[in-house]
Amino acid sequence: MELAEKLKNLPTAAGIYIHKSAAGKVLYVGKAKNIRNRVRSYFQSRRNLDWKTQQLVKQIADLEFIVVDNEVEALVLESNLIKKHKPRFNVMLKDDKQYPHLKLTNEPFPKVVITRRVVRDGGSYYGPFLPVNLARKTLSLINRTFQLRTCDIDIDGRLPRPCLEYHLKRCLGPCVKGLCTKEEYQEAARDVKTLLEGKNKELAADLERRMWKYAEEDKFELAAKFRDLHRTVLQLSDQQKMATTAERDVDIFGFYREGPRLALQLFTMREGRIVGRREFFWEDLPDDDGFGPSEFLGDVLTQYYSTDYVPLEIHVPLDFDDRPTLAQLLTERRGRRVRILDPKRGKKRELVALVETNAKVAFEQRFRVLKPDAEKVLGELQEILELSYFPERIESFDISNISGSENVAGIVVFENAKPARALYRRFIIKEVEGANDFASMHEAVYRRYRRILDEGGRLPELIFIDGGKGQLSAAAAAMSELDLEQIMLVGLVKPPKRHNEISHLLVKGREDKPIRFDRNSMAFRLILQIREETHKTAVEFHRKRREKRDFTSELSAIPGIGEKRKLKLLKNFGSIERVAKASLVELRPFVGPIAAAAIVEHFENQRKQATPA
Repeated sequence: MELAEKLKNLPTAAGIYIHKSAAGKVLYVGKAKNIRNRVRSYFQSRRNLDWKTQQLVKQIADLEFIVVDNEVEALVLESNLIKKHKPRFNVMLKDDKQYPHLKLTNEPFPKVVITRRVVRDGGSYYGPFLPVNLARKTLSLINRTFQLRTCDIDIDGRLPRPCLEYHLKRCLGPCVKGLCTKEEYQEAARDVKTLLEGKNKELAADLERRMWKYAEEDKFELAAKFRDLHRTVLQLSDQQKMATTAERDVDIFGFYREGPRLALQLFTMREGRIVGRREFFWEDLPDDDGFGPSEFLGDVLTQYYSTDYVPLEIHVPLDFDDRPTLAQLLTERRGRRVRILDPKRGKKRELVALVETNAKVAFEQRFRVLKPDAEKVLGELQEILELSYFPERIESFDISNISGSENVAGIVVFENAKPARALYRRFIIKEVEGANDFASMHEAVYRRYRRILDEGGRLPELIFIDGGKGQLSAAAAAMSELDLEQIMLVGLVKPPKRHNEISHLLVKGREDKPIRFDRNSMAFRLILQIREETHKTAVEFHRKRREKRDFTSELSAIPGIGEKRKLKLLKNFGSIERVAKASLVELRPFVGPIAAAAIVEHFENQRKQATPA
């Protein structure tokens, strides 16, 4: 059926409509109380349409519609279809991640990680946590206190000795037989589960019971351990504030816009106090004629609360058309009445104004200053990789050679998301012949951390390996030989024939779950910066080695030019081309008159031989 025919036969019921291009791609998803009237309005008079809608209408070649019973159902269906198809002409919520949760994995020897993705994988999820850094603090406390493992290795009790985490008393050491039984580890995991479920008093009572039991058996070291655990749990119960337990919870929105760019701020208020903040940014909104603040705000809130926790009150800077319908939908979802207010005066209006002020500051920082907060970026990276600890120090490796010649490794160090260039290292690969990137990576990683362990230096929290499964496995083998399996290794995989990009990440131990690279994420931008810095370091060192080799081999044919004179010439001229063009007067101060004359004669003869007769 042609488009014109479909327009004649549209129903008058409530529902959603889908505009499509000639290629069948979804351009726009909308909802309407009356589908016929709403869809026909696009085609009746283009003069009254804004620029964005005019561009949409030009591309519409087909449409579909779905009839529903009421506006609430239309709102839900519209939100789901927008998330599924991501239409070009709909306003998209760019950051639809939830607040962080803590996940207790479903394994024989569980561990706790931070994640923003709640999936049905058998694990136990707890949260969301407000403020965001409370999740990291709680995870750090769990690792220090209950000593669950943080590594990704398979636990079978066959390792000959434990890693550094065990010696630092941050892991029970289930990987080595005799250090910790499966029952002891499972007991610690059950304690963590009880803690995360908010049963602090129950856990504290159980820990106190165990403390007195071991004291009566004269096992005073164990008694002291459970005494300290008991105190920690009581202290945590006073500090812990989960969004799910708040009685009076309010979300407050505000935004600031200039042209196509917009910054949206969300403040979360729990029990009368502002405890969290989130930021969202757009860079490609329509101009003034095509931007509708009311429509924009309605679309954003609908998308946001389709995935996140629903508070009892939502304060917005202006009214929007779908406010009653959205309030009804959220009330059904929450199970209690949810109010969406656009306050005009009083303290509530002052809070909205405060959020708008912060939105303007965020706009300035994002679009004019462009200096992201290091803790925020690294926190996002920790959650993406599901790290058990904060990645304050990151190291990265890359191998560079041409057909196996002048094989070198470049190593860069980032501390608090900034390059620490004084700590960069460059290795000449000594034990590998030919182009074997896997063996070269193994040697570079092993030598790097063997030396750090011998000298008592600082180990990183995270290591990036430039390459795929082969390089990642080679690096992991080196770390295993050094008993450093607890440090996370991540491979940076490049797409074919595009060596300056990253297609996805491979986490050691989770290679079957690659992480797609997202250029809109600040954490991924940091990864790209680290990768480019590593590649540059390795390539520059390789180029210098190659130039020195070519320089040395060329000058070796000239009588009277030994190693010392080669180094002087290399230091002062830099390349063989510049030496070849140098005059007798320019060469004499570095090698003396006789050697200078020999060099000039050598290159003059070369030029004569190259000139055709």
